[in-house]
Amino acid sequence: MHVTIKDAEAAIKKAIEKAKAIDTYMCVAIVDSGADLKAFYRMDDAWVGSIDIAIKKAKTAVFFGMPTGAIGGLSQPGGPLYGIEHSNGGLITFPGGLPIVDKDGVMIGAIGVSGSSVDNDHTVATAGAEALGSTELPAHPWRT
Repeated sequence: MHVTIKDAEAAIKKAIEKAKAIDTYMCVAIVDSGADLKAFYRMDDAWVGSIDIAIKKAKTAVFFGMPTGAIGGLSQPGGPLYGIEHSNGGLITFPGGLPIVDKDGVMIGAIGVSGSSVDNDHTVATAGAEALGSTELPAHPWRT
C-alpha cells in the first residue's frame, strides 16, 4: 500500500494549516513507501533551501521507518549511526521528517517539512502525518 495523491493532498493541507496557525512558511514533501516523491508544496516566502531539506527529511523517515530526529540522536559522534547522513545520497537527521502509518500499521509513506525551527518543522509534520493516521510503526516486520 502506498500513499495516494488524495492522501498526499490531505496531509499537505493539514500541514499548511498548522504552519499558518504558528505563523511560519514551510516546504512540505510527501513520499510514498518506496521513497519516491508523491507531492510537494512550497508556501509563498518559504526558503528555497528548504525544498531539498523537506524532500530529504521525508525520504530519510521512510528509508528507516522512524522520525528523522530519532535518527539524529543515534548519529551523533560516538553513536551507533554516526555518519549515516552521508548514505543514500544524503540524509537529514534532525526533526521534521515522519513516517506515515495507516490504520493497519503499514508504513504508506512519509512527510518531510522544512522552513522554520526544527521544533516547528516537527509540529507541522506531525499535523500532516496525523491527517492520514499515525507516525508510530508497530514492532517489526513493518515493511510491505
